[in-house]
Amino acid sequence: MLALVFTACLFGCAGSPELYSWGSYESQVYAQLKGESREALLGALENDREKIEAGDRPAPPGFYAHLGMLYAETGNDAQAIACFMTEKSRFPEAAVFMDFLLRGYGQ
Repeated sequence: MLALVFTACLFGCAGSPELYSWGSYESQVYAQLKGESREALLGALENDREKIEAGDRPAPPGFYAHLGMLYAETGNDAQAIACFMTEKSRFPEAAVFMDFLLRGYGQ
């Protein structure tokens, strides 16, 4: 009986599709922690964003916020605001933090 339950759990989890399209997001976060240039990270994440928006699965939570932070660090305030607004609209649970960041831009 225990083997049957284990097998059912194993096959039940194996076939579940991914909810989000991660692209290279996780590796880009790691690259940032290692000191990769902001411009290189922005290029990779923008490439991911194009693929994600053309695909059938949404970006993961934090993707647009992270992209917005990179834009803010490079001085592209308009893009930073747009990314923060996108994160806020797609993930309402992030609204308080996004509102905090947007207040820095007078939003």
